[in-house]
Amino acid sequence: MRSVFVIFFWGMLFAGSVLAERADRDKPIYLESDRATVENTSRSNSEDRISVFTGNVVLTQGTLVIRSDKMVVKEDADGFHNVTAYGNLVSFRQKRDGMNEYIEGWSERMEYDSKTEKVELFKQARLKRGLYEVRGDYISYEATTEFFQVNNGAKTKIKPNSRVHVIIQTKNKKKN
Repeated sequence: MRSVFVIFFWGMLFAGSVLAERADRDKPIYLESDRATVENTSRSNSEDRISVFTGNVVLTQGTLVIRSDKMVVKEDADGFHNVTAYGNLVSFRQKRDGMNEYIEGWSERMEYDSKTEKVELFKQARLKRGLYEVRGDYISYEATTEFFQVNNGAKTKIKPNSRVHVIIQTKNKKKN
């Protein structure tokens, strides 16, 4: 029930055309790390190419930046990427389309799907946009629509008795 309230609340809070930077998906992906291994370099069309990056990993695609200690990147035959990042803590940041504002997230593990532009944050998950922030054990965030869901761990089995936290900064209201 808490998750439904948080989804509704954040849906109302972020309603409108507030999308992640649209040009990011067409930009090349740059990866930096201390070490890297690549498997299936001569793969068939049905195999995924798997790359493992370790040590101060930074993935950049346009305004999207993901930082982690370790990152596993799977590229499918169509060129889409599934990224799993691990760290203490993994972070991501992406500019909102047409605005000078960023959406940021942190967690112990993060999964990113370039086909759906979906980010999933696991363990100590936190998502921030401007002055607004949510925390939970699991956060799912769709970059194209900025729709996200926060769970307290009941579905993820991480911490079944924990709670979702939301911080809402009030704005000064004009008095008539």
